[in-house]
Amino acid sequence: MTRKKILVTGREGQVARSLLARAENHPDIEIVILGRPEIDLGEPDTIVSPLKAIRPDLIVSAAAYTAVDQAESEEDLARRVNGDAPGVLAQAAAELGIPILQISTDYVFDGSKTGAYVEDDPVSPLGAYGRSKLAGELAVAAATDNHVILRTAWVYSPYGKNFLKTMLRLGADRDLIKVVADQYGTPTSAHDIADAVLTVAGNVLQSGDPALRGTFHLTNAGRASWAEFAEAIFETSKIQGGPFCNVEHIPSSAYPTPAQRPANSQLDCSKLADKHGVSMPNWREAVKPVVKQVLKTV
Repeated sequence: MTRKKILVTGREGQVARSLLARAENHPDIEIVILGRPEIDLGEPDTIVSPLKAIRPDLIVSAAAYTAVDQAESEEDLARRVNGDAPGVLAQAAAELGIPILQISTDYVFDGSKTGAYVEDDPVSPLGAYGRSKLAGELAVAAATDNHVILRTAWVYSPYGKNFLKTMLRLGADRDLIKVVADQYGTPTSAHDIADAVLTVAGNVLQSGDPALRGTFHLTNAGRASWAEFAEAIFETSKIQGGPFCNVEHIPSSAYPTPAQRPANSQLDCSKLADKHGVSMPNWREAVKPVVKQVLKTV
């Protein structure tokens, strides 16, 4: 059996670390992580030589500048990491004749739509982070037709910094936490993202069908506010003997941030199910194993 080599950018990222974990169930796939010090996405000219030396069968561009508020004062850096670097990766993929999967975000939309966003809805980022990620989408699409852009949202995992881990940390010391209740989306497990990425990667490696390429939405199923997400985290934690805290629902106006968030981040994922056969579990079920794993490491 010839193993397919998938190169993933972002050594400490949630998706990259989840891909390493989930690839254990795929003996036909070898995950190679490329990050600092080998490359620096803030300096895109450091990327090509190490990448081509690895000679992967497919690239997953998962590394990103994700400090949404900080991006408002560091837009040039965010643009280099999230916009320019994916374009360089995609150009290298084109030269190698291989596919590239680009991880993108709900922040390319302004959140003004009433229902779930589909892939062809007009993009209109509200802030620097969203603009930088949209620039990455455009750069990848311009560099090669052999691409898949996967937009996701509200990502959490047992790794790094994320909302779920923050809630468990704060809940250990507080009786009440105030959480925004008028922003809606879908909490999405990086483990489920990784499983979907591996399926999509396998599909595009096996087939040159153009219908498998392009832009797709990838989140867990269902809809929640941040406050509802927090409540589900604490309910699961309580059952597991972990921290529990009451949640007070507050409006976004009571929690001002440098970057404006989309009020509606819900993404319609039916195209991904139709073309790639990927159906994600409901977010309430996806939360449970991650809370359990985090509590084991505390």
